[in-house]
Amino acid sequence: MTPNFSRRKALLGLGATLGSVALTSMLDADENESQPERPSLRPKKPMHPPKAKRVIMLFMEGGPGQMDTFDPKPELTRLHKSESHLKVGQEKGFKFFVGSPFRFRKVSETGVEMSEPWQHMSDPYVADELCNFRGCQAESLNHPEALFHMNTGSRLGGDPALGSWTTYGLGTVNQNLPGYVVMTELALPQGGATNWSNGFLPPHFQGTRLRPNGSPILDLTPPDYKTSKHQRRALDELARLNQMHLETMPVQDERMQARIDGYELAYRMQAEVPGVIDLSRESPQTHAMYGLDEMETREFGRQCLMARRMLESGVRFVQIFSGGWDSHDYLERGHTARIKSVDKPMAALLRDLKQRGLLEETLVIWTGEFGRTADNNKRGGVYSIGRGHNNQAMTMLMAGGGVKPGVVGATDDFGAEAVECVHPIRDLHVTLLHLLGLDDNKLTYFHGGRFKQLSQFGGQVIEEIIA
Repeated sequence: MTPNFSRRKALLGLGATLGSVALTSMLDADENESQPERPSLRPKKPMHPPKAKRVIMLFMEGGPGQMDTFDPKPELTRLHKSESHLKVGQEKGFKFFVGSPFRFRKVSETGVEMSEPWQHMSDPYVADELCNFRGCQAESLNHPEALFHMNTGSRLGGDPALGSWTTYGLGTVNQNLPGYVVMTELALPQGGATNWSNGFLPPHFQGTRLRPNGSPILDLTPPDYKTSKHQRRALDELARLNQMHLETMPVQDERMQARIDGYELAYRMQAEVPGVIDLSRESPQTHAMYGLDEMETREFGRQCLMARRMLESGVRFVQIFSGGWDSHDYLERGHTARIKSVDKPMAALLRDLKQRGLLEETLVIWTGEFGRTADNNKRGGVYSIGRGHNNQAMTMLMAGGGVKPGVVGATDDFGAEAVECVHPIRDLHVTLLHLLGLDDNKLTYFHGGRFKQLSQFGGQVIEEIIA
């Protein structure tokens, strides 16, 4: 029996008398005396000077139409309902061009343009901060695969999500909160929790989802009859038993260790989370700014406000999924409703971050999984005013976090294909990590016989979007 083992056993025997996080922290310290430090959520130094310290990703599931949001195409208006021979997309048979139902206008001195339903994001105070990247291309035309690819770097699913890689590389500031938090506005995105999975990284890097209704985290609030002291003793005893089991294993079991860490985090969250998610602490003016007093914007606004509060409390990566953007039919009705639901909360979030001095070090990203086609196919002889899936062109917004305001990249006259500053999604991922002070080629994890990285096989920084 080694001295190290004896000390660990002694510590385990003291479980019931240790303070809140003492057991885990002492065991961690002990383990680190003789072994390389295992991946943890402790804060880590970036690999190079960062421009951003935290991320908010606003994910518009379904694929917003670039030519109906931020990339106007007058040529489509001229060709509306005329026959199209474009090869982009999945549609077959007779296809016709679909002009956007919306007018556009420039909203910033940097050249950013928006369709008319965007009423709040068009405020120059907000719009002047935006970078509209039009050169990105996806790899899949199917929603689940495209979602996985944008969120994890792999179309197959099962790889670590962006937030998981971020917290793996940088840890989190507040050890009483998860490093990576996820919220969903309407419903779970296609593929569900795979979109925020830890993949092959240790389990404590998985995103923690806050439920849209009721208690944000199930079973977080202890029953009235169970005191904090009671919980502490039970948790310490459970940690002791789990650790004893871990000692019997021939190799380190990360799942078991993550379970021990998870119980400790849950205990600490009981004291921290209620204060962070309690929006009653915000002023009526703030509630109104985020649209919490309006039915159309209440849910997304609440989540955007919660995201700001989480970032202030030390959460590293917050992701909000907004569904309903898949407009094969009823384009005008569908996009108008979805834009209205996110417009005011998004503008409030950017305004709030800017006024609080947080935007400069917070990277905000607005994106879908792919773009839309410039045309649609006749169905039963009917002109269906909508758009198909398009992986050759899409649009996204970024703000803060070292991003240069203005328009970067371009699509062709129809918005069908990216033709200027063209980059695959892996380059976007590499750029995100770069802004956070991380090098994709160095941020690796050994799995399946090789060192793996977010970009899969490498990529390049999109220098044009960096200030």
